[in-house]
Amino acid sequence: MTLAACALLAGCVGGKEETAVATTSRAEVAASDFRPAKELFGKVALPSQQVPASFGGYSQGCLSGAVQLPETGPTWQAMRLSRNRNWGHPTLVAFLQDLSRSAARQPSWNGLYIGDMSQPRGGPMLTGHASHQVGLDADIWMLPASRLDLSRGERESLSSISTRRAAGAYVNGNWTRQHHEIIKAAASDPRVARIFIFPGAKAQMCNDETGDKSWLRKVRPWWGHHYHFHVRLNCPWGDRSCVAQDPPPPGDGCADAQQWVNNILNPPPPDPNAKPVKPKPPITLASLPQQCTSVLSSR
Repeated sequence: MTLAACALLAGCVGGKEETAVATTSRAEVAASDFRPAKELFGKVALPSQQVPASFGGYSQGCLSGAVQLPETGPTWQAMRLSRNRNWGHPTLVAFLQDLSRSAARQPSWNGLYIGDMSQPRGGPMLTGHASHQVGLDADIWMLPASRLDLSRGERESLSSISTRRAAGAYVNGNWTRQHHEIIKAAASDPRVARIFIFPGAKAQMCNDETGDKSWLRKVRPWWGHHYHFHVRLNCPWGDRSCVAQDPPPPGDGCADAQQWVNNILNPPPPDPNAKPVKPKPPITLASLPQQCTSVLSSR
């Protein structure tokens, strides 16, 4: 075990591996490490020099051998660079580049503005997302990428646009057919497992689509997601360390989206027997897959 790994996992005294560490396996040390994992992963600036792999699930895992989406490409720009979240599994980086080329063929779009992906080693984030932990999630801005020469400062100050009205029951005037086509292209990609977007957008796409609606099965209504849509990829083929999410229910999901809209417009009465929801405790290193200890301590 290197001194860096020793300090990270056990807080070695005087920079040396003490007896407790020398006689305890790395797995045992990790299993008893109850520090919030976000404080460990959120402070690492570079990826591990390991084979790319996603360990665990989207909301409780980590990522080895991450690849950085270049800050600027011919059909994309990564936004909010100060967050250092433009990292992902190589499959995600390739998908985003492919989708951005498709988006650039839409009128008034020169490509995509890419929001948060993952941290250099995945894992829980200091702020924001509960997911995005295994390098297979990405947020794509609703703002058409009309310029691809934004400075670092502009990428910090520029905001995306909201596409919802009536608390998400409907789309607003910012929504265009181009949004529909870009999301359709993403959902039609076999690498994609799910796309999260506000209910009114899913319902609008259901109403507007005149052809095969099977791709809409992957488009799932969820709260928020009106400044961006969230793409989640399937576990990469052959990656047995990645925990896949159950597939979406059969069908196009349009009736379900309409029910979400109905509940927004006419909220059901509160359940008098509902128990208060307790906040979830922070994810610790001990609760992550064992491989995440190696990911953290690797160079």
